[in-house]
Amino acid sequence: MSERSYYLAFSIMSGIGPKKFEVLLKNFGSAKAAWNGSISELEQVIGKSLTAKFVDFRTKFNVEQYENELVKKKISFVCLNDKEYPQRLKKIPNAPIVLYIKGKFDFGLDSKYLAIVGTRRITSYGRSVTELFSSSLASSGLVIVSGLALGVDGVAHMACLESGGKTIAVLGNGVDICYPRENQKIYDKILDGNGAIISEAPMGESPSVGSFPARNRIIAGLSDGVLVTEGASDSGSLITANFGLEFGRKVFAVPGPITSSLSAAPLRLIEKGAKLVITPDDITRELGIKNHELRKNEKKFAGLSSEENKIVQLLENEPLHFDEIVRCLKLDPSKTGSLLSIMEMKGLIKSLSGGNYSVVS
Repeated sequence: MSERSYYLAFSIMSGIGPKKFEVLLKNFGSAKAAWNGSISELEQVIGKSLTAKFVDFRTKFNVEQYENELVKKKISFVCLNDKEYPQRLKKIPNAPIVLYIKGKFDFGLDSKYLAIVGTRRITSYGRSVTELFSSSLASSGLVIVSGLALGVDGVAHMACLESGGKTIAVLGNGVDICYPRENQKIYDKILDGNGAIISEAPMGESPSVGSFPARNRIIAGLSDGVLVTEGASDSGSLITANFGLEFGRKVFAVPGPITSSLSAAPLRLIEKGAKLVITPDDITRELGIKNHELRKNEKKFAGLSSEENKIVQLLENEPLHFDEIVRCLKLDPSKTGSLLSIMEMKGLIKSLSGGNYSVVS
């Protein structure tokens, strides 16, 4: 067995989570050495009761057979010691031993991730806000992370996919199980499109009450920032946001009507110091990325001559008259007219009434 296989085996053993696994690695030096440790050695590290359970587990568990089942179900996995393991997540306390992945996704360092979370009882206001932020930020290149729950999570995933963006759904159960069942279409669309379903829960494991807070730490750990669009005072999104604060992530909140109980979570976060946001640009600025419009314009205006660039800069803020453009450029009027005509044919600028010109938005 490879070291990865031992990591995989430990991730399935009930009672040995990230904390105990870290202790085992510290004492034995490797997952393989820990797996093959003697009863007396193991008892000194994890106690008699857990050792008895573990010895029974390792006797019965066939890791090769389990890996074959993963392949059949098109489930891949990354281990904590793999270079492909998400670097942001690796740095949090009690990072998952293994991440199971369904779908294709590259956890590269170049991408920035934003978690969008909130209430399951989404209002029309919450839906509009979530769709706006998710679609716009996905178009700006952010990977949208959420938990596939009803309400805000599902809306965030769908808006991202419909705008051609990438999304990750983090589950509190095995990746081969869609939970809740009502979001089966979203689950399928993520796998068919630019996305992945991930979880630390083994294949076939059903969700439990405790698995959702654990899932929320992964959502926050993967992300550069956490956005709460709508939620009540007891919303689970507050758990994700608090993990974000604990991990040093930027936390954002969209204010809602003070008459709505589902504005309580964002307003409470703003009170605690979260960044109040009212447009997607507020988030792109904070995360240091260019918004969708800037990206489009950069592409459109790439390769211009220095004189054409000067014209674009002149017209960026307001339309200008031909004579004013000539004066600012200090060029011959005939050459200026020729430049403007060429740029108009390229679709970069347009002529207005009265001899004025503006940039095409």
